[in-house]
Amino acid sequence: MGDAQDDHNRPGVFRRPGSEAGSDDFERLYRPGESGRRSGSASGAGPPNRSSRERDSESRSRRPARRYATGDVRDGTGRKRQQRERRSRRRRIAVLTVLVVLLVIPGLFYLWADSRLHRVEALTDYEGRPDSQPGTTYMIVGDDSREGLSDEEQAELATGSDDGAELADTIMVLYVPSSGDPTLVSVPRDSLVTIPEHGDRKINAAYSFGGPSLLTRTFEESTGVRIDHYVEVGFAGFVDIVDAVGGVELCPDDAITDPKAALDIEAGCQEMDGGTALGYVRTRATPRGDLDRVERQREFFGALIETTTSPGVMFNPVRSVPLVLEGTDNFEVDESDRLRHLMSMGLAMRGGIETSAIPVASTPTLEGLGSVVMWDEQRSEQMFAAMRAGEPVPEEAMED
Repeated sequence: MGDAQDDHNRPGVFRRPGSEAGSDDFERLYRPGESGRRSGSASGAGPPNRSSRERDSESRSRRPARRYATGDVRDGTGRKRQQRERRSRRRRIAVLTVLVVLLVIPGLFYLWADSRLHRVEALTDYEGRPDSQPGTTYMIVGDDSREGLSDEEQAELATGSDDGAELADTIMVLYVPSSGDPTLVSVPRDSLVTIPEHGDRKINAAYSFGGPSLLTRTFEESTGVRIDHYVEVGFAGFVDIVDAVGGVELCPDDAITDPKAALDIEAGCQEMDGGTALGYVRTRATPRGDLDRVERQREFFGALIETTTSPGVMFNPVRSVPLVLEGTDNFEVDESDRLRHLMSMGLAMRGGIETSAIPVASTPTLEGLGSVVMWDEQRSEQMFAAMRAGEPVPEEAMED
């Protein structure tokens, strides 16, 4: 028993020779458990049944704070480290929340908007169809469907009643070359072409005979230019989209009054709502009739793209959300087309665009067909050859 007591008092790793008080101070700092037992044994008043964790925590709370060369002050309790960890955790949660808002929610909105597009079979394979070509082409069609218009709206817009036979009221092709500015080409709807299985007819009749697929095939066979994407909108959708962006600015050279199109406007630049803009692109009450009409259609479409892709619309939820809702609800696209193709079309036109019609040679009147548009064979072939090669349309092939 005496030997054990001597071993306990022998100087070692945690004990130093000297006074008993000095040893107790050392042990309280580095051996709180042992010091407590010795103190309690001597006084007979130590707290019973205290866990080692409680004793260690109490010991740490009594330790004096230490100042390091870096200026940090640490008291040995770990409170500052825990506070730093909590702040770091809050920052990580905030960053994740921002990422969800910036990436996940827009992604879900895109998928939802894409699912709202109406898809039709417009681009079909057939024997002799042109192979894939450099550049990108979009056929843009405005049909004369009154679907979505009430009887009162049809009367107000002077669209006439729906007799069941739909025609392509507007036909344009946006051509984006491999390099250079894109060209928006108007296709006069009275253009005389050969429609498969129907003979020589006006091109807009192809839509009536066989819908979008026959229209695109007729254009491809007549020009040798392959169509990559298809977009179509009816009268009601036209009006809704223009109104969704707050109207478009158009600049007629002359005043136009046309009761058949519900149109009565002055000359000069002016803001037009959906109904007025529809009448502006439909009227033929000008000296060149259909040729003036296709020119106004290009003017309108360019103004619409400029408005819809402007920061005031794209970054304004009051304008952009209704535009997406109306656009996706009223557009018809090919089965292979996605919302991103429509966005690419708009952005391609935003950077600068040339406008032209297919060059015209004459507008004779033919028995059984009425007035038709005959393409200029040499200049139109120059245009189509450039489009097939993915090159910019040459200036000499352009038509007002």
